[in-house]
Amino acid sequence: MRTLKLTLAYDGTRFVGWQRQLEGESVQGALEAALSDLEGVPVTAHGAGRTDAGVHALGQVASTVVTFRHDAGTIIRSLNAKLPGDITVVGVEEVPDGFHARFSATDKTYRYVIAHAALPSPFLSRFAWHVPGPLDRGAMEQAAAALVGTHDFAAFQSTGTEVATTVRTLTMSTVREAVADVGHGPSGSLLVYEVRGDGFLRHMVRAIVGTLVEAGRGQRPAGTMAELLRARSRRAAGPTAPAHGLCLVEVRYGRP
Repeated sequence: MRTLKLTLAYDGTRFVGWQRQLEGESVQGALEAALSDLEGVPVTAHGAGRTDAGVHALGQVASTVVTFRHDAGTIIRSLNAKLPGDITVVGVEEVPDGFHARFSATDKTYRYVIAHAALPSPFLSRFAWHVPGPLDRGAMEQAAAALVGTHDFAAFQSTGTEVATTVRTLTMSTVREAVADVGHGPSGSLLVYEVRGDGFLRHMVRAIVGTLVEAGRGQRPAGTMAELLRARSRRAAGPTAPAHGLCLVEVRYGRP
């Protein structure tokens, strides 16, 4: 038996998310089907993050236990030949027994892209949330920076979710500007929110982004994020931003 660590990139637009569901196609299901073809029997793959329907990944990590002895290059070529075109295995390595993509992770990095041009770009429609009108980047930066550290993020958790604790530690929470250059030329300016932490609650990043946009629009004072964290009320925070602007960028293991 050997344990494999697989790194994947995918366009999550048409998937029900990473996790297998009773209905609809999942990234996990597609990967397991491809692995099972190589193994000859059903194979289970565990993901580092359960990305929701419509969420993308540049560096999702999965772990699996198999018996086949193919080298990494052969595994990558074989899996990509079997997977749909919107999923790509970009790396495979053998890891020690006991490695688990989710439970062995030390932190994850997510990126959310906001397109704030006057008109939406068709080239960004699957990967960025179009928010027309000006946004105060300075206010958004101030609000984002207040989230760094260990806090109770109950205000940014979807209602009805059961977890042992809503306390998480963020080591990065930044807003920067970028220029989209896709299709046939520049498609306008973007605001990119990047966040790294030891764990995330369900819809947490998207709720943070919705709140940051309110700060950028002047609908919420940028200096009130600490108060919002203390309130622990989902109703007090902003709306949940759409899934398609979110991407799981990186999962790290060992010491951050």
